[in-house]
Amino acid sequence: MRILGINAVFHDPAAAIVVDGRIVAAAEEERFTRRKHGKSPVPFSTWELPERSAAWCLDAAGLDPSELDAVAYSYDPMSVDDTLEGVDAGGWEKLRTLYARRVPAFLRTLFPGLAPDVVRFVRHHVAHAASAALASPFDDCAVLTSDGRGEAESALLGEYRDGKFVELAHQKLPHSLGLTYEAATAHLGFQRSSDEYKVMALASYGTPRFLDELRELVFASGDGGFRTAPVPWDRFAPARRPDGELLPEHADLAASVQRVTEEVLLDLARWLHDRTGHTDLAMAGGTALNCVANTRLYAEGPFERIWVQPASGDAGTALGAALQLAADFGEAIEPMPGANLGREWHEDELRTWLDRARVPYERCADIAETVAEALADDAIVAWFQGRSEFGPRALGRRSLLAHPGRAENLERLNEVKGREQFRPVAPMVLAERAAELFDRGPIPSPYMLFVHDVKPQWRDRIPAVTHVDGTARIQTVDRHDDPLLADMLTAFERRTGLPTVVNTSLNTAGRPMVDDPRDALECFGSAPVDLLAIGPFAVRRKGWAP
Repeated sequence: MRILGINAVFHDPAAAIVVDGRIVAAAEEERFTRRKHGKSPVPFSTWELPERSAAWCLDAAGLDPSELDAVAYSYDPMSVDDTLEGVDAGGWEKLRTLYARRVPAFLRTLFPGLAPDVVRFVRHHVAHAASAALASPFDDCAVLTSDGRGEAESALLGEYRDGKFVELAHQKLPHSLGLTYEAATAHLGFQRSSDEYKVMALASYGTPRFLDELRELVFASGDGGFRTAPVPWDRFAPARRPDGELLPEHADLAASVQRVTEEVLLDLARWLHDRTGHTDLAMAGGTALNCVANTRLYAEGPFERIWVQPASGDAGTALGAALQLAADFGEAIEPMPGANLGREWHEDELRTWLDRARVPYERCADIAETVAEALADDAIVAWFQGRSEFGPRALGRRSLLAHPGRAENLERLNEVKGREQFRPVAPMVLAERAAELFDRGPIPSPYMLFVHDVKPQWRDRIPAVTHVDGTARIQTVDRHDDPLLADMLTAFERRTGLPTVVNTSLNTAGRPMVDDPRDALECFGSAPVDLLAIGPFAVRRKGWAP
């Protein structure tokens, strides 16, 4: 079966392709259009399809649209509840539903030769669930999804047995952990449906002194669901303008919202474990990108293992819809091979780009050694290698790297990227070395979806990656899966005695992560980065040398 998955309804439009149960490719539209999150999350944008990412996925699989057996669309307009109050998108919800119903015709216009009757609608949260459980390394497992909203629900709890999904509970709108967190994000002066991770980072600077009051408004209901009443945000902290000063009460509100979210998720996980008895839990949905909450679930929850879809946001539903349809057709599903499911360029193609840009460059005998030497000399390095990541995390394919032993490199990187100084950066470390430096969270942790405590003896040695609360959101590197990254880490430790380097996304504020060589060259040209390592080639900033 050849199945194209499409996400297009709310935000983060994306495409994925699954052939005979194997994930071939997946990509987000923003990486092609260079428009952050792909489009605005309003009903008027529902007609906008991930044209370029879908076309690339078909090309990656060597397929013509006429050869597709199915197109899985991660929203079912027939599941929309028109009677819901409080989620009507300002009165335009019916327009969103109308556009979704007409997607077979839109797709036929986009891909001539595609038969409209191959389009199948997959419920939004079922697509989230499939993106987690079917892509995970688990066989039978429990699954929990939570986000802002789907058609008529904001969370789904269930299990997969023998590849079949069994729904156990769902939370009907307007109650939504994701929408509550989004509202807090907006009140704190950040962009909703985009900057929720900033609230999570800010929470570490505050005290959850509003927690008791929030618990009366946001709480688990004991039946696999929860309740979220409207929150009078002004009671706790004044609304902040995007460029306004961050006050202590803003941090305290962030800490309180973060804590109550964690508590509700813990209650849901315990309810789900009691109903299923599974030892393994798979998670997806925007809430599953909250790595602080994920670690609390791992440390205090009832499940022995937790796997989180690295593209847990709505982009991941493109993959989940395709996987669910493949399972429905009786296909055996192969686990997700990794997050590197996007585009890549070979050496000759990269050389052509560099020649066209007329920049001086060198082909290195060993790019890992070249980068390790530069990092040891305190360079900031743009690292562009292999297939790009699917999801919001830079995982050593499109990354900015720096020396973790210099505390000033946190401020330096935030200035390079043009972002707030309270934002942390992350360490990457070889999987076999991670337990020497970090504990509490699960190891290995290849997708940066959990936080770990930095062991006390290491905090002064790697201050750039140690957050204010003593934690770090680590990425573990497997030598077998990524030998080039492993070689670079080994070479850096040989020079510095530190088995970890700073890893943050290769982009600047408000821009999607770098994806193709043009993006890499533009970012290198506009940001104070010392070295661009693009394939086997090194481009050095004029005037900088190790």
